[in-house]
Amino acid sequence: MRSRRTGGTPEAQGDRLTPTRADEMVQRYGPVGPNDTILATFGNKSLIAFYQRDNGRCAVNAVVFEQTDAETGMTTAARVRVSLSPRQMVHIDSSDNQTLHLQCGDYAKTLAVVDDDLEIAAR
Repeated sequence: MRSRRTGGTPEAQGDRLTPTRADEMVQRYGPVGPNDTILATFGNKSLIAFYQRDNGRCAVNAVVFEQTDAETGMTTAARVRVSLSPRQMVHIDSSDNQTLHLQCGDYAKTLAVVDDDLEIAAR
């Protein structure tokens, strides 16, 4: 799925992406603050996540779901809850070998999707 960035800097936009097709989910990689939403698609999965600060940690709540099957109309989902220390990451894999990495920012001020080698979103 291809998406394009909207105008402005990623920091000003919260790294929002506009879908190029009507059936695509908007992508928002962060960084986001507490109770703000990350939206991401990786492989055949989609993710909606937010966090709350908890004693200097990121208490992350995420729902990972498969994109709806056109034939059956079914969507499968799983809730993930994890507590991350600052700069710690959680790795979520799709069944087609794609991985999404969520990282807690310094002092648990942010949560962002990051790439293996290069951060997509700043701390």
